Amino acid sequence: MNETVGAVNALTAAWARRTRQGTVFSAAGVWPLLAFLADGATGPARDELTRAVGLPADQAAAGARELLGGLASMHGVGAALGLWTDRALELGERWAAGLPAHAHGVLGADPADSQRALDAWAAGRTEGLVGRLPVKLAEDARMVLATALALHTDWRQPFQETVLRPAAGPWQGRDLAGLHRSSVRTDRIGVAEGPDGQVTTVKVPGGNALDVHLLLGEEGMAPGQVLDTGIGVLERALPVTSGGGLPYGPAGPGVTVERQPSATPDPVRLDVTTVGFQVRADHDLLQLHGLFGLSTAADARTGHFPGISAAPLAIGAAGQSAVAEFGPLGFRAAAVTAVLAAPGGAPPRFRHESTVVRAVLDRPFGFLAVHRDSRLVLAAGWVTEPTATA
Repeated sequence: MNETVGAVNALTAAWARRTRQGTVFSAAGVWPLLAFLADGATGPARDELTRAVGLPADQAAAGARELLGGLASMHGVGAALGLWTDRALELGERWAAGLPAHAHGVLGADPADSQRALDAWAAGRTEGLVGRLPVKLAEDARMVLATALALHTDWRQPFQETVLRPAAGPWQGRDLAGLHRSSVRTDRIGVAEGPDGQVTTVKVPGGNALDVHLLLGEEGMAPGQVLDTGIGVLERALPVTSGGGLPYGPAGPGVTVERQPSATPDPVRLDVTTVGFQVRADHDLLQLHGLFGLSTAADARTGHFPGISAAPLAIGAAGQSAVAEFGPLGFRAAAVTAVLAAPGGAPPRFRHESTVVRAVLDRPFGFLAVHRDSRLVLAAGWVTEPTATA
């Protein structure tokens, strides 16, 4: 599956480089659709889709099946593919046989009824996070091909909730729903030397082999530059200095390494402060037709998919709706809050010094949701609006 993962992550990186504002997207959700379309296309449409997929067209459908099977085997991940066609549309036998079992449905005579059914399919397979299909069915719709992807993870070590009020930057003076935690795992932070500047990466491990990587770039770096650097780190293509090797003082975007008095000879500690967030975005994929290999395929003057059907077919609409939620307990929309009152004690005598690697993400940053073992990026995004305090 390494070749397929590399192709999906390459599409993620290409999409990320076009990011300009707060967003969330999943190339892992788009890629199987493009791969199945490439398998059934011909001429320039096949060539463009092949370039977008990053695999030869005759291998694309196998790669899509491999990806969907791999996603289904990941704990905490749900993935589904659906195909709905007009009753009169006859599919090519070879192409239809390459789809997952039980994926094929039929569009009803009433587009409104079909829309409701497909919206319910989307909601049911994303745990209600996405409640509708990202395209609207038209009277002349012949076929709909869709994927649904849902993931969740609980943090191995929950964050403590706090109030974060940034002293500078775009969030200056706002009371934000801050999240803080401390550990001795300094290998979970690093400063990467990217082509456009330094990027701090903080890995937040989940309990089911899903991790979220938080990415803070130098001030002035564009979102796409930060996300692209983060994917380069994930692909092990860029030099990174991990927490234990960072110098004292300012050590990277949002990172300082300092000594502080300690009553015991404590190990080096990592303190991370960030914010909770919820990001939603709708994407019209035809606005980026060149990225997704859909330029020719969207030309309705002729058909482009004889492998799918002898009837002439062109792409009339393509979209994605995505959501990401990051909270104190995990990468989902749930929170448990508690206040612990502890008895005070006598002031300690400080005979030692300890080292603290302190990371504060208090201005816009990026994130990658990653399957730990395969390094497949399942979702990516940019946070411009953090969660405010209640």
